[in-house]
Amino acid sequence: MTDNGNNGRRPVAYLNGPFLESPDARPLRILSEYLEPLSHFRDEKIQDTIVFFGSARVTEDGPMGDYYRDAVKLAQLITEWSNRIESPASRFVICSGGGPGIMEAANRGASQAGGKTIGLNIGLPFEQRPNPYITPELSFEFHYFFMRKFWFAYMSKALVIFPGGFGTLDELCEVLTLAQTQKLEGKIVIVLYGSSYWKEILNFEALFKYGMISEEDLSLFHYADDPDTALAILQEKLTKYHLGPETPLEEPPPETPEIARSRV
Repeated sequence: MTDNGNNGRRPVAYLNGPFLESPDARPLRILSEYLEPLSHFRDEKIQDTIVFFGSARVTEDGPMGDYYRDAVKLAQLITEWSNRIESPASRFVICSGGGPGIMEAANRGASQAGGKTIGLNIGLPFEQRPNPYITPELSFEFHYFFMRKFWFAYMSKALVIFPGGFGTLDELCEVLTLAQTQKLEGKIVIVLYGSSYWKEILNFEALFKYGMISEEDLSLFHYADDPDTALAILQEKLTKYHLGPETPLEEPPPETPEIARSRV
């Protein structure tokens, strides 16, 4: 039996590659997808985010290219605004799923405005590759969808939902459910960008008509059809809920792995 230079001794557990890749070590792999991003967010002094969701299939020159260009513009406007906020931490940093399409557009707009920008990528057999506009120190690759979703919700103060498919619908409905059931620590602003698209895809009024949601649930989100309108909604709501005198600035993510600041 070969000892590989270890004189027959087993490696310590945290250096044991086969063990770390085994089913028994799955809890450690899950925990690492919490702790590693936490460390980077702390180092980069990221306090909170605005998350852009939308299709990876929308291209700048494609049939829905207006949405791509609007996402670039809106992310740029938000970043220019957030850069003017006096704070020891970075506020309202643009975050996306890290891939192409609307995700790329969001990271591109923030980068063009000179801001930090986050990409929470996921390993998929198609579509999903990190786009080149993500701040290198804030580019992450996740294996577990639920840990990626955790980071979307944990630091987000607002979501901007552009037209998308199954993944976008999943992310939208999950956050709407968290907001409806008050599982988020603070107010989260949700903007559905492209009212004609979203009103055709999702009939929220019918959900209310049939008693599946309350009338007040219809106020959980807002519609916008141009970057200036979306920016105005975000500025008004974020200032009211997260920058006003009754809402003092929070500290950046804690140095120890605790999640008391959010119920997610």
